[in-house]
Order: sequence, then structure tokens, then C-alpha cells
Amino acid sequence: MNKQQLKTRIVTANKSERADVVIRNAVIVNVFTKELTAGDIAITDGVIVGIGSYEGKQEIDAAGRYVCPGLIDAHVHIESSMVTPHQFSQVVLPHGVTTVITDPHEIANVAGAKGIQYMLDASENVPLDIFVMLPSCVPATAFENAGAVLHAEDLQAFLSHNRVLGLAEVMDFPAVLRADDEMMNKLLLSRQIDGHAAGLREADINVYRAAGILTDHECVTKEEVLDRLRLGMYVMLREGSVAKNLRTLLEAVTEQNAHRCLFCTDDKHLDDLVEEGSIDYNVREAIQYGLSPITAISMATLHAAQCYGLHTKGAVAPGFDADLLLLDDLHEFSIAQVYKKGVLVAENGSYTGHKAQEQSLRGLTETVDIVSICDEQLQIHMDNAAKANVIGIIPNNLITEHLIERVPVQNGYFVSNPKQDVLKAAVIERHKATGNVGLGIIKGLGLQTGAIATTVAHDSHNIIAAGTNDQDIIAAVKSLQEMQGGLAVVENGKVLAKLPLSIAGLMSESDWKTVYTQIKEVNDSLLKIGAPKHFNAFLTLSFLSLPVIPRLKITDLGLFDVTSFHHIPIPVKEN
Repeated sequence: MNKQQLKTRIVTANKSERADVVIRNAVIVNVFTKELTAGDIAITDGVIVGIGSYEGKQEIDAAGRYVCPGLIDAHVHIESSMVTPHQFSQVVLPHGVTTVITDPHEIANVAGAKGIQYMLDASENVPLDIFVMLPSCVPATAFENAGAVLHAEDLQAFLSHNRVLGLAEVMDFPAVLRADDEMMNKLLLSRQIDGHAAGLREADINVYRAAGILTDHECVTKEEVLDRLRLGMYVMLREGSVAKNLRTLLEAVTEQNAHRCLFCTDDKHLDDLVEEGSIDYNVREAIQYGLSPITAISMATLHAAQCYGLHTKGAVAPGFDADLLLLDDLHEFSIAQVYKKGVLVAENGSYTGHKAQEQSLRGLTETVDIVSICDEQLQIHMDNAAKANVIGIIPNNLITEHLIERVPVQNGYFVSNPKQDVLKAAVIERHKATGNVGLGIIKGLGLQTGAIATTVAHDSHNIIAAGTNDQDIIAAVKSLQEMQGGLAVVENGKVLAKLPLSIAGLMSESDWKTVYTQIKEVNDSLLKIGAPKHFNAFLTLSFLSLPVIPRLKITDLGLFDVTSFHHIPIPVKEN
């Protein structure tokens, strides 16, 4: 803000000049005093300059509607929507989300610093405030191969950017525990540091806090929330497409501790954003659970702004950005209009804002580089063992079970058996054509025939595939190679549906409506091969390669035990 802008705000606030916009006849949700108040809302240069009695060049009659601050998604990976930042903004703004704090570690794991720069450039002129936390763990661990490695010095150059807030989720807890030198260099980059405390005990949280890590979005129980709150962390209550923990976590929230609680989506697919919503869904769920509407709204606005030092976000008050929602009903949290800096950008669920130009994709396409996959590379030799370490899928959860079970074996090799719901899974390195193929056995995916494969495989984003037979797995992988990234569903060697994701194998170059249609076609094809309806097989599969979430996962180097933090064999020898 310059001197002239400051002067304009002051003379408008003291009523010497008319405001640009005045919203009249509104019931204001006051997140500071947790009460409903009344008054005209005067806006100049996109900023609220006064509450009271004002005249405006443009006047909007709220007609008794409620006005609350625009919502803030405290932690989101935009890449998980599978569309560009501009297309993403068109989807979430109608749901009342006016600010997001994103961690571009998905694209960074594929393209390194070039990927971070793309996300900053692509979000420059969109009608949504997109702040960035710099990826702290690329790759997530040393037990897999990603497309890039980012050191502290690689991140340093981004810190001067006006939309970079700090260091994103620190997933490599063992490196923190060891006070690893490279990790220390990253932790010293910023005082704003996000955590990733999946499965960590209270003693481990002490280590996190001592290292300056402030937040966690990986809680799955009430007790975990309380442990973190008591030790001074902010806790993000997450509801994404796979991790659906919100209802359970709300049990821990009280009027006394809500000021340290935020909402986030983390990873949410486009179809869920369109049909279910974003942070507006979290607010509605919290109200239905029993939280007061103003407390729920505060968690989605002011609390997130305070956590990240966004001093002009999160409230309807003078000096705050005019990011405002007009609500038809407070308890239903039904959004009639969305204003961004005083300008209408969405109405009745539809985007009405401007369309920005998409950024250059130079160096971010043609990212699938693999050697030919053959049957021999997919064989799991059981070494005369009848039992195996098996990944047990827990529906709608990122955490898996570590099962030890008898599995079907033919001629000394594991064979998938849909009747027992045990299938072969493979992670294929796709960044440097190393030829690495990591194998595992999964239980609970539910496919009855065919195979699926995707380049969306958190966080290193190699190819991950699973199926009822090797031939369909190979066909699905070949389809991804031809598309240079995406999702594929195959049965009897035929591609039933596919979704091309040409930007780093993560995002589409198409508009969100086209991508939404393609997702629906993929989902329909999943049902044709017997996938369950109560969870999404692709979303579940995409997190089976993330070796920082308990308990068993697969990397391109093999089956990984997150508890002991090392690779383990698949066969289990009986004593």
C-alpha cells in the first residue's frame, strides 16, 4: 500500500468521500466477539474501510442476508484437483473459498524448482489468493526415487516472493529426530513451518515443537488432536477425498480450544470439490455436529489467518480485505454470493469472475520416461513361503494395516485372487527410466477384473498400478506412457476409460468442466471392473506409495514398513 492508497482509505473511513461499494442491510458475523451485528459495510480499493452508516458509489442490498469472511483452506495441494490453479479457482470460489495456502510438493517431486515456479506464475493473476508453502521434503524420504531433489539452497530463492509464507509439511520426522544437517538447514529458512505428524506420539510432538514446527493436519483421532493442542500446535481438521477424518476430529473441538483449530482439504479430487464442496463442506459438517455456526466460521477464516500471519484476512472489519460471503442461511451455511476484494466473483454456485491466461508449460510435459515393462518384472517370488506381508487397505483413510496372511501361490509365485480380495500392485519409476519396479500385495481394493494405473502416486509420483492379472497391469501402464501421464482403467487388454494429465503427469491442460466429465467416465469404468462404491479406488491407490504414512506402503524400491522405516521382503518365513 502506498501513501495515496492509505489517504484514500482514511478519507473514505471518515466519510469525507463516498466508498467504492457499500453493502447495506446485512447481518454481520463478527468472528472477534462471536456475535451477530448490523451496519453498512463500506469498501474502497477492495478493502473494508468502515462499519456503520456509509454512502457508496455502488450500493448492494444484502436484504437481511448474513455476511461472513471468505473461507481459507489452510493446507491444500492444488495438483490433487488435477486442474491448473486458474481452473481450480473457478471451482472453489463458488464454494466461498477466497484464500488457499498451498504446498506444491506434488509438482516439485516431478519437476523440482521449475514446478514451484510454474505454480507461482500460474496463480499470479487468478481471482483467488493463493499463498505458497515451500516443499520441505522432495523426495519425501530417501527410500524412493522422485523426479527431483530440493535442498535448502534451492528453496532459498523463493523466500522473497510476496506470496511465499514459509516451509511446507515436514514429513521426514526421522531426519528431524536425528537433527540431520540438511533438515536443519531447511528448518532455519522460516519461522512458519507446517508439520506432518502422522502416527507420532506425544514425545515425538515435543521434538516437532522444539524444532519450531507449528501445525499438523494428519490427526485421525480425538486424542491426537488434544495431544497436539496441549503442546502448542495448531491442528487442521481435514476432510479430503481419501482422508475423511472430520467427524471424528470434531469430538476434540470445544469453545475453549477452537481458536487453535483450522480446516483444510489437503488432497481433494475435482469431482468431490464440485459435488461436495471445499471448506464450506467442513463448516456445514461442523455446524451439523453441534459447533456454533460462528465458531465453525471462525475456524475457517480468522483462525487460519492468524496461524499464517495473514493480517488482512479472515474478518468483516475495517482494514481487512473485502473477501465476503453473503449467506441465505447461517445454520445451513448456504452461499448466495461471493465477493473477492469487493467484486462479485460467484453467485448461486456459479463462477462469474474473469478468466486469466494459462501459463507456459515448457519443461512440464513429456515427464513419463520408463523402460518397457514385461511379465518377468511383475513376478513376486514367494521363496517357498505361504504367508506374506500384505498391505491392508482401510477405506477412506491414508493409514494402512500391516497384515501377515496366507496368499495364493502358483509355481512359487504369488497370483492375484479377486475372490480373496488380494491383488498385485506395482510402483514403476517414471522420471529417469531406471527400470525400478517395486512390488507388493494389497488387500481390500475390491477389483474383480482388469487393472488400474496412474501417475498420481504420492509423493514421488511414479506410476502405481494394481490389478487382477499382469497383462492388464502392463496394458494400463502402456496407456499412461502414451498419454504422458494420467489415469487408466483396463479390462482384457482394452482401455475402458482414461484421463490424460499432461502437466507433470498430475494436471490436465483442459478446462475443469472437461476434466470433470472425464473423471465421471473413469469412475463409471471402475464400477464395471468391480471397484467398491464406498471409496475411490484410484484415490486409495495413489496414496499406497507414500512412505511417510503408516503402516505398509510401496515405493519403486519395494515394500516399505513405515514403522521401522525400511524396506521389507514380501514373503514371511514361518518358524
